[in-house]
Amino acid sequence: MDGIPVANGTIELGLDTFGDITVDEHGAPKHAAHVIRDVVEQAVLADKLGLDYFGVGEHHRDDFAVSAPDMVLAAIAGKTERIRLGSAVTVLSSDDPIRVFQRFSTLDAVSNGRAEVILGRGSFTESFPLFGFDLANYEELFEEKLELFNELRQQGPVNWSGNTRPALTEQMVYPHTESGTLKSWVAVGGSPQSVVRAAHYGMPLMLAIIGGEPQQFTPFAELYHRALKEFGQPEQPIGVHSPGHIADTDQQAKDELWPHYEGMHNRIGRDRGWPPITRAEFEATAGPRGALMVGSPETVATKITTVAKSLGLSRFDMKYSHGTLPHQAMMKSIELYATKVAPMVRENLRQG
Repeated sequence: MDGIPVANGTIELGLDTFGDITVDEHGAPKHAAHVIRDVVEQAVLADKLGLDYFGVGEHHRDDFAVSAPDMVLAAIAGKTERIRLGSAVTVLSSDDPIRVFQRFSTLDAVSNGRAEVILGRGSFTESFPLFGFDLANYEELFEEKLELFNELRQQGPVNWSGNTRPALTEQMVYPHTESGTLKSWVAVGGSPQSVVRAAHYGMPLMLAIIGGEPQQFTPFAELYHRALKEFGQPEQPIGVHSPGHIADTDQQAKDELWPHYEGMHNRIGRDRGWPPITRAEFEATAGPRGALMVGSPETVATKITTVAKSLGLSRFDMKYSHGTLPHQAMMKSIELYATKVAPMVRENLRQG
């Protein structure tokens, strides 16, 4: 199965950032405040160049500047006109679904209807002890909170009970969105159960493909479509979030990215028990079948097209921030993504 065919090259192309702590021209780490202002500048460029979506991720560590994506997105909303804005992702398991809905419905108001939210379980777990949640309840927290969030997005009286918060009876939650809807995705990294949950609630599916080969996620796309039918839900979009970096040539892109990618991977890996990454492993992930979208515009466009066709994508979001990769390198990557990669991807898909 090849998923739902991408119609007439109409795929949405977006960007994601985690607000990684970058370095200045002297190689010194920037203050988080400076990084956040850089993120706003990057989003303004993405809007100016016509990209479809800008997502900001949530972390609670010293190597990422953004712990409150909705605040950064609100600042971006005031400086942009058309680009859709959302999270990448919101860690719903360690948050309050009511507050998440309120924050993003408020973002929808200040952005004139451009807000989205992408909900996930969280591959980084720092937020759980920080906010007083037990990791032993990891699955139950997400399952119950997603169920409640689904009730909230109907924007009517909420009746809900569970184990993770007090029950709600005929509870109204404000503000409502002007359109009556808030586009809400479920992010999945490797959990079939989360795929089925997304289908159960009729929510779009965002696949986080950060390693291996994207085609390995075809069973998830197939499961999602089967589950939508079994639950009697209409077809919903599938998106992919994958890391990438673009420069004028393949070699330049890889050479620019490698030291920052290596540092990021090994820093996170020390916490998770990963062995250090090698340049050979990086090259394999950056190869034609790998998940890392790094290279010239032509190379990256070809890879995105292949993934879009194989998974039936409605959206592709490139995660363009990588550890200490400098601001100017990211700005150049954004420019090439918008002005060269995006038109090539759409033309490739139009041609079939």
